[in-house]
Amino acid sequence: MKRYAAWALACLVMASANAGDTKKFDFVPEPGSNGTASPAGCSFSELQLPEKLAVFATGAYGGKPAGFQIDQSGHEATRFDIAVNSPDKPVVLMLGAYEPSVWNIGWSQGTQILAVLVSGYHRQAVAGLPKSTPIINSSYDNKGACGYFYVSDSTMGALNPMSKRVFGRPVSMVFPVVNGKVVVGEPLAAGTALRTSSDTTIASLRDPSAPMAGPAGLEDAVRKGLLRPASAADAQAWANAVAKNTPDSDLPPVAGQGKTAPRAPTFYGGYVVLKAFTFPAGLYGANSSTFFVPKGIPAPQGNPGHSTVFDFNTLACGGVGCNH
Repeated sequence: MKRYAAWALACLVMASANAGDTKKFDFVPEPGSNGTASPAGCSFSELQLPEKLAVFATGAYGGKPAGFQIDQSGHEATRFDIAVNSPDKPVVLMLGAYEPSVWNIGWSQGTQILAVLVSGYHRQAVAGLPKSTPIINSSYDNKGACGYFYVSDSTMGALNPMSKRVFGRPVSMVFPVVNGKVVVGEPLAAGTALRTSSDTTIASLRDPSAPMAGPAGLEDAVRKGLLRPASAADAQAWANAVAKNTPDSDLPPVAGQGKTAPRAPTFYGGYVVLKAFTFPAGLYGANSSTFFVPKGIPAPQGNPGHSTVFDFNTLACGGVGCNH
């Protein structure tokens, strides 16, 4: 009788996941997909879990780029959109990513999300659930009571031991993420309505002391007067400055052209640094850029990622484009 009473109380408390201050959850599954403060310690000691319960795990190294930072790791946050569809059985979630990540959650009618264990190497944050939903947030960066894990093919062996420790049973199912999206539970039928809570929004999780990330961060720096778009003249000025200070750079004249100009570096979409500047996170791959630092301007701070930096103060080039 006591067990039944505890289960009834838990259902009453968690019913707010399907009512109250909620709004429509916009979610379109990707092809190939299945469609608050942490409690003290590594357990939900005040939550009585029913015997009929699904432990669902999902995650990846990282989700889709979020365009902002949620911590001071220097990494752009990633975003996971999760649709939970389990109307026949209450659910607890295990969410894990290496990169700092925002887990944006919605659910179908009748789905009860009783608790969430979220983990990773860098900071993790959960959006879309009512504040009444118990959450353990345990990462390497916050020295969490549960240690840390993330969900990938190479880390599956850590999931069942963690699930048994926290929820007293193994993981029921792991759901792979496709392009930052995942359906957890039963596949979503066409037209299934999803809801999400306004208690914690994605916008509220951004670290206001950190710059915007990736290309958005560079555009923001241009608006603030910290950068300006670079031109071919800036690249030629660099080549001329290097040639002037290189003893063996004396080039012969070419008939009809006069003295040969030093070869300017090739770049696409670069910038000239105008003031003290910190690189935004996420300047990797296609998001990398080229930066020219004029004499008298301090070298940018932070991580340039895969970007190339031409510093007129030292005539040193740093980055992947220095030999091109």
